[in-house]
Amino acid sequence: MTLMASLLAGLIFGLGLIVSGMANPAKVLGFLDLAGAWDPSLAFVMVGAIGVAAVAFRVARHRSSTLLGTEMKLPTSRTIDKRLLAGSLLFGIGWGVAGFCPGPALVALGMGEVKAIVFVLAMLVGIGIFEGTERWRGASRRRLETRVEA
Repeated sequence: MTLMASLLAGLIFGLGLIVSGMANPAKVLGFLDLAGAWDPSLAFVMVGAIGVAAVAFRVARHRSSTLLGTEMKLPTSRTIDKRLLAGSLLFGIGWGVAGFCPGPALVALGMGEVKAIVFVLAMLVGIGIFEGTERWRGASRRRLETRVEA
């Protein structure tokens, strides 16, 4: 049941991205071009998405499990640190250069968009670098804690 719900949610999300124009890099870059021929239409998409997410998070905050019975896993950190700011900066640069963010890039990949292939490959490399760095940091921390205990 969880797999079917995930598939349905992904299909609805993907269709929403296509209908809203978020899977079209030219439309996204037009939205980001504040000094040129600015296209404000995606602002309405974002405001709508924020509204839906705000309601969903408010409801989720008061639940311990999802509607399908799995554990509710919400972010707990509210800290704005260097890592968050650096990640946000990289995300924004990638969005501005390519006209894609992860969700729309996967939709465009499914539509056969060549630019999406390059973006998704770069995204996967970035994810791999992050995961490797996190493992290395965790191993370094454990070694340090072992030395301190000894």
